[in-house]
Parts: sequence; C-alpha cells; structure tokens
Amino acid sequence: MDHYRVLGLNRNATREEIKEAFRKLAVKYHPDKHSQSAKAVREDATFRFKQVSEAYEVLSDDLKRTHYDIHYKNYNSNRYGHSYSNYGYGYSTRSASASASAAHSGDGFVSKLEIALRFMTTRAFLLNFAFAGALVGGIYVIDKGREKIWRMHNSGKSFEAAMESIEKAKARKDKI
Repeated sequence: MDHYRVLGLNRNATREEIKEAFRKLAVKYHPDKHSQSAKAVREDATFRFKQVSEAYEVLSDDLKRTHYDIHYKNYNSNRYGHSYSNYGYGYSTRSASASASAAHSGDGFVSKLEIALRFMTTRAFLLNFAFAGALVGGIYVIDKGREKIWRMHNSGKSFEAAMESIEKAKARKDKI
C-alpha cells in the first residue's frame, strides 16, 4: 500500500497537506458515518478508514515518514490486500521469518547498507569484534615482546643466524 496514494498526495507533500488530506478522508470514511449503510459499504468504509489512519500515522511523523520513503519498495501487503507496517510501529499477521525476508528482499544500495549496519550494531557482533580486537592486540604485544626478549639475550645475532647455528649443532650431533 502506497501511503501517498491512499491520501491522494505526491511524495513532496507538506505536513499541512498531509493533515488536510487525512481530515477530509477520515470524515468521508469514518465508520460512524456509515453505521446505517449496508454491511459491504460499512466494511469497505472501515477498511479505507484504517488505511487512511495508518497512512497519516506514518506520513505525519518525520522519522516514520523518512523510514517509509527509504524502504517503500520493501513495504509489502499480505495476501488479503491489508498492508501492515514492518517498521516496529505497526502489527503484522506474518511470521517473523516472512517479515524478515520481506524486509531484506531489496536490491538497492540503501537496503544492503542498512542490513550491514544492522548486523554490525548487534550486541553479539560488537562483543565478538571486541574479543577479536583483544586477541589481535595480544598477539601483537606477544610478538613484539618476543623480539625484545630475543634481542636482550642474544645481542648481535639475528633469529635466522641463531637457527642456522642450531641446525649445524644438530648435524654435528647426528654425525657422532
């Protein structure tokens, strides 16, 4: 469901235009206005009122609107045509795995970037990253410390020269 289309607006509509469009459509489709109508008309008006309300809820809030504009192509409808917000603000009749696959089905750079940022800001990732950093830092310190200790005890000799002398000593021992 395109929230802008539901309210009859274009994507660069102002807050005032959104509010006015919502007000007109809410009056037109309000369930109380259709309480004496036929059941089909009443149900259609109720359904449209819910759509208009959801569209207004998303488009009137700057954060929700920005999120909606970025992820509009990932905004899916369920099989009955009822649209639900997958932004953490609405409700969904789909399973968590279906919602996750729908949210990650985008091919755009922004979608891939968001997926990467979500992954990199998870608690498990940050803990693993810190642990890996500590390990790499420890390995670096141990390696530099080993070199310093070698130089303190074997001044003038390189490690390669010391290994050659060990190999020569082994060869002499094997001859005996």
